Amino acid sequence: MMKQQLSHFNRLQLLNAPTALEKLERLSIWAGRDLYVKRDDVTPLALGGNKLRKLEYLAADALAQGADTLITAGAIQSNHVRQTAALAARLGLGCVALLENPIATDDINYLRNGNRLLLDLFDAKVELVDNLDNADQQLQALADSLSASGKKPYRVPIGGSNALGALGYVRAGFELAEQIQQTGLQFAAVVLASGSAGTHSGLALALAEALPQLPVIGVTVSRAEEAQAPKVQGLAERTAALLGVPLPSAFKVELWDEYFGPRYGEPNAGTLSAIKLVANHEGLLLDPVYTGKAMAGLLDGIGRQRFKNGPIIFLHTGGAPALFAYPDVFSS
Repeated sequence: MMKQQLSHFNRLQLLNAPTALEKLERLSIWAGRDLYVKRDDVTPLALGGNKLRKLEYLAADALAQGADTLITAGAIQSNHVRQTAALAARLGLGCVALLENPIATDDINYLRNGNRLLLDLFDAKVELVDNLDNADQQLQALADSLSASGKKPYRVPIGGSNALGALGYVRAGFELAEQIQQTGLQFAAVVLASGSAGTHSGLALALAEALPQLPVIGVTVSRAEEAQAPKVQGLAERTAALLGVPLPSAFKVELWDEYFGPRYGEPNAGTLSAIKLVANHEGLLLDPVYTGKAMAGLLDGIGRQRFKNGPIIFLHTGGAPALFAYPDVFSS
């Protein structure tokens, strides 16, 4: 039922084929556990990443409303802002982004390299702000200012994570369910980074209907479970309501919050170890903000026997451009 309801919503068909589900052969041997990766890091826009799936729906809505400018917000090294700016460039729209410096660094690589460098290439306009503690109000104020100057702005929420954006990962969840069924394997869990909650909510919503026995485990990247759980739960409820379907009885928010410290955007020793391990075993790049922390949680979960029997899927949400903003942490 949920899958059928998706067809009622317009999307830009930027991702026309499923991303691959691949076995990580050498890492599986190292971990003593079969590990697979869902390659959403290679979506076809601006060096890839999960945000494109959300933007397919959000940008379609922007165009339907006659917008000429996408506005959004995030950290200086935001993957979401990078892909939003790239899509705006592709569509011939303007892009204005509010950016914060969440780790309060003056490192020139963080301030100018990685994702931030790409924003200049996409001709996005940037406004630096002290923080994004009131992002909705800040984006509305920006929208009002642009409207007063004759623009037609469209607000894209942080991470693309509202009910409409989350439809991208409802769709991805059904895509993954078909791939899982084609393998004939009984998987133990899907593990992913849980931040602005749109990816986690949408994926868990679809899999709760398609594969209700399969746990979806979010490794938090910015906050403790008690703060993150209501974000995931609330967004899943709003997404189900948008689709006009009840929340599946199997839906459950499962979070591991031991791996996000010391704070959002700042990698810890486990993050760096996971990035190096995956790179030198698989030639696969994780990032210091999201996927490195999520993989650290997955590997620690294996060591602590937190998974039931069966292979494990890691949803790779991208983020490799941020590596170039953190060169010193890998040389220290």
